[in-house]
Amino acid sequence: MGRTMHGIEYNEVRDEIIVPQQFAQAIITFPGDATGAQEPIRVIQGSRTQLKEPDTLALDAVNGEIFVPESRRVLVFSVEADGNVAPVRVLEQAAGSRLAVDPVNDLLIAASNSGIFIYERTAEGNAKPIRAIEGPSLKLTGLRAVRLYPPRGLIFAAIRGADDKEPYVGVWSIHDEGDVPPRWTFAGPGQTLVKPFGMAIDPKNQTVIVSDMKQNAVLSYHVPEIFGETLR
Repeated sequence: MGRTMHGIEYNEVRDEIIVPQQFAQAIITFPGDATGAQEPIRVIQGSRTQLKEPDTLALDAVNGEIFVPESRRVLVFSVEADGNVAPVRVLEQAAGSRLAVDPVNDLLIAASNSGIFIYERTAEGNAKPIRAIEGPSLKLTGLRAVRLYPPRGLIFAAIRGADDKEPYVGVWSIHDEGDVPPRWTFAGPGQTLVKPFGMAIDPKNQTVIVSDMKQNAVLSYHVPEIFGETLR
């Protein structure tokens, strides 16, 4: 384990914890009840994996796949992969380093400071995005996390802003395209959020949970107006 694990995911289907290990160039999986100095149950590692500096990852628990961004590429592995195994597919020239998977609408979201790019979930090779949300209206500088709520077609992005001075959480639709501002924003400057880093979605309680690196805190925002509408 190391301090640069920025993309821990929980697989609720298999009750497993999946973690990228940058120093070991590996993806490691633990049982959900792991505690103490417990060894992983699976390790994806070796020359065939093409892993170099895995910093984050995204999980598709429904289809049993792990998505790992690596230098403008996305490596996709089975959740059952173990050892020195090749990816099941590779998306070349992916346009974002923060990923989220929508198994309901069969989409892969790749987000970065330059935009939010929407691919088919099974895209590979030199496949292009089917839609791109990009332009000055987005103000995506310092984008740190992206999450999806597939039943409503929502994309949540936690953003630090220029020089970490304009933090906010923005919400777009998977149907948005071009230079469009977010449908909703919250937790903006002066509203408690300082330096967002990680994010989780709790639809049952209509809540978005954001970790704040500067405050060493976890902040919860109740936003029922966002979860109550299907977007088109």
